[in-house]
Amino acid sequence: MAAAATGIFAVGFSPLLRGKKIPATRKYNKPKSTVTNRQSVWSTERPRPPSTTVSEKGSLEKAFADEAKLEGEGEQRLKLKDYFEQSKEMMIGSDGGPPRWFSPLDCASRLGTNSPLLLYLPGVDGVGLGLSLHHKRLGEMFDIWCLHIPVMDRTPFSDLVDLVTNTVRSENFCSPNRPIYLVGESIGACLALSVAACNPDIDLILILANPATCFGRSQLQPFMPLLQIMPEPLNRSLPYALSFATGIPLKMVMSILDKRYPLDQTVGELTESVGAFSSYLSVLADILPRETLYWKLQMLRSASAYTNSRLHAVKAQTLILSSGRDLLLPSHEEGERLCHMLPKCEIRKFDDSGHALFLEDDLDLVTVIQGAGFYRRARCIDYSSDYIPPTPSEFKKIYEPFRWIEVATSPVVLSTLEDGKIVRGLAGVPSEGPVLFVGYHMLLGWDLVPLISRFWMERNIVVRGIAHPMMFTKLREGSLPELSAYDTFRKMGAVPVSATNFYRLFASKSHVLLFPGGMREALHRKGEEYKLFWPEQSEFVRMAARFGATIIPFGTVGEDDVAEVLLDYDDLMKIPYFKAEIAKLTDEAIKLRADINGEVANQDVHLPVILPKLPGRFYYYFGRPIETKGRKKELRDREKAHELYLEVKSDVEKCIGFLKEKREGDPYRHILPRLIFQAMHGFDSEVPTFELPSFVTSKAKVQ
Repeated sequence: MAAAATGIFAVGFSPLLRGKKIPATRKYNKPKSTVTNRQSVWSTERPRPPSTTVSEKGSLEKAFADEAKLEGEGEQRLKLKDYFEQSKEMMIGSDGGPPRWFSPLDCASRLGTNSPLLLYLPGVDGVGLGLSLHHKRLGEMFDIWCLHIPVMDRTPFSDLVDLVTNTVRSENFCSPNRPIYLVGESIGACLALSVAACNPDIDLILILANPATCFGRSQLQPFMPLLQIMPEPLNRSLPYALSFATGIPLKMVMSILDKRYPLDQTVGELTESVGAFSSYLSVLADILPRETLYWKLQMLRSASAYTNSRLHAVKAQTLILSSGRDLLLPSHEEGERLCHMLPKCEIRKFDDSGHALFLEDDLDLVTVIQGAGFYRRARCIDYSSDYIPPTPSEFKKIYEPFRWIEVATSPVVLSTLEDGKIVRGLAGVPSEGPVLFVGYHMLLGWDLVPLISRFWMERNIVVRGIAHPMMFTKLREGSLPELSAYDTFRKMGAVPVSATNFYRLFASKSHVLLFPGGMREALHRKGEEYKLFWPEQSEFVRMAARFGATIIPFGTVGEDDVAEVLLDYDDLMKIPYFKAEIAKLTDEAIKLRADINGEVANQDVHLPVILPKLPGRFYYYFGRPIETKGRKKELRDREKAHELYLEVKSDVEKCIGFLKEKREGDPYRHILPRLIFQAMHGFDSEVPTFELPSFVTSKAKVQ
């Protein structure tokens, strides 16, 4: 629940119930059966003025600022003070009618007529505006209906289950091929689980925040007897006490302070937010008498018991969001319990969050859903068309925790123009897809953060990486990292390796990143730096030719200046403990290339022991593009395709050789010269590198 004291009461019309009509406000309307058509496949290149590049301005902060300015031209995400102001207005206008659905006008944007339906099931407040901070972004992906339960309504929990079940069955009958999302918090999560138990054959996806299935162990449980004997003058203090228990006031203040506004703006924001919150609580205290609060707590208890008795029947795909600082419910423990009970369940933990998770400024529900791989518009996920690139602000949140890698390694990025000239930056990379980047997989993939971020900030291109399926699926619980460890990869568009996903990415004209050496290269042995371990047979040429994709071979260098392998696979297999652990890890992971032999056949999952070094520098060189357009018939021939495959492999080796040779002449290869340069010229300045060839007329000269 968003807590009894954080309730707000929306208005609208029910599309399914013939209840009393409530006056509609300008912000809410009845859910419509039709939606605006939009292109269903997103371009991997995001529109932005082409003059804004990292290489031209030499500053990541400037790139982010320009991104934010572009994003700021549209409507901004609502803040908590907006939430409180809307809540107060709607609580005053509530007429006490029956439960009904409404659709926020903030969610007017749609992906298309096949957008999945999202039914929001509120907490014990019953208002239905708990997702208001997320409406705008969610509206780009879903058709959203929110359930509103008026404060004076006394509909039993079982009847609410029937109401939502009728809606689910009706919408599934109209659109049987699209999934229905049930997003619930607290008692709304109980409602979602109960509906899922009643409808095991309908394609439901549950997103549950701090489920109240643990109400029997809640801090609110012993509060119920006290509520009945509490003196009348203390009644008005209850909403205040419960609101502070949710953690909303503290989070609201910290959110404003974290933005580091100028002092006068900070004071103004705090004043407005605190004023809106106080006014909201005053109205809430007037309309929430003791009897109503007691009824809601009783319904919480009955909802918990009702749902727990039916958990065995839940078959729906479920994502649980649990807060670590929930003062009202033991949400962390309950999330773990449900995750072990439900057959298709994953959990995401928010250790610093309170009970009202959806009202916290640093939570982005869209990013959470995308990162967990829970967004789809049909019965099976389509990693191409179901992917929606992050906004600039979302990308910044994703990138910031990893920015230290780019700061520490000060990457040099080079590309080749059509005439053979080598330039700094990514000007040689085509804007139009499909494009396939084929290269060497650096140890543990350390090169991925600078690589992906440069494409984003310099060329506005989202690079879709082909990744190991272990990042998307676990065969069983065990020693492998939780799937949440790979959320960042999924947010940035990674897809599990398969012929189907290759086909769909090329069909959608994406920019695709492939490492043919896979895990064998990423977990190479001692002395194998920059050695390619590619399959003997070509795996990508004919697929690229089918769509006329441009193949760009590239090399990366720098891992030997960052770390040294102390114990590799061969060493670990000689130690009984590590040998047993490697066997367990490998048994938990999905097998790849099990039908081939050689170095790149299915690799055992292990983690080499690494000795870090003072960071050197990363170097990236993208060779001359290889066109396959118009060569579809030619490359159907296996021999011709294999010749091109060997050509690409040779070009990757040449790119690596070029970088290894040229970095020897880089005066800023090591960190100390770079720090001195940045201290003199500013830490946002671009650090120079070796002198580039003035002109290259043929690939043979780049060796």
